[in-house]
Amino acid sequence: MGFLDSLLGRSKPAAPDLDQLFALPAAAVTLQSSTRFRATGVGSVCFKAAEGGGFTGLREQVEQLLALDHGKYRAQSDSFGFTWLVCTTTADDLEGLVTDLHAVNSSLVDAGFGAALLCTLIAFTDGTQPLGLVYLYKRGSWYPFAPTATDRRNTGLELQIKSAIEQDLRVEADLARWFPIDNAPGL
Repeated sequence: MGFLDSLLGRSKPAAPDLDQLFALPAAAVTLQSSTRFRATGVGSVCFKAAEGGGFTGLREQVEQLLALDHGKYRAQSDSFGFTWLVCTTTADDLEGLVTDLHAVNSSLVDAGFGAALLCTLIAFTDGTQPLGLVYLYKRGSWYPFAPTATDRRNTGLELQIKSAIEQDLRVEADLARWFPIDNAPGL
């Protein structure tokens, strides 16, 4: 970051701390013991696809991976132009799911697309209510998202989940950064 950037108040975005993903299995145990939510076995990585040859090459590698995995991964685009790489495992293999999502994230970062990463989402449910634990790369923090309907969320439940997991995960303190991610894969 240069002098002019400092003077104008611009900051360099923080590099994603992908190792924060490995804290999730311990938090899931806490979440399950203090609430009724259990992992569903679905997780996803959200990123903004870029134009150009580098990203085209990476997209081809991802498509080859998707073709070889026998349905474990799938790609999906949303209405905002973000790409979601969705990974599905068994509900009791949260460690494997986190490892798979970490590998996807690491591949994107290693290819120079770390700035394109938006979030990782791990889906949970109590049988009726969906819940996502969302990791924000640029903030290095987690937050719960509990959709009830399109454009609606259960903020009371989100605050309850926050207090249940804040000893295990770095929870985003700024509630204004708890962005709704309606229609996210797995929710």
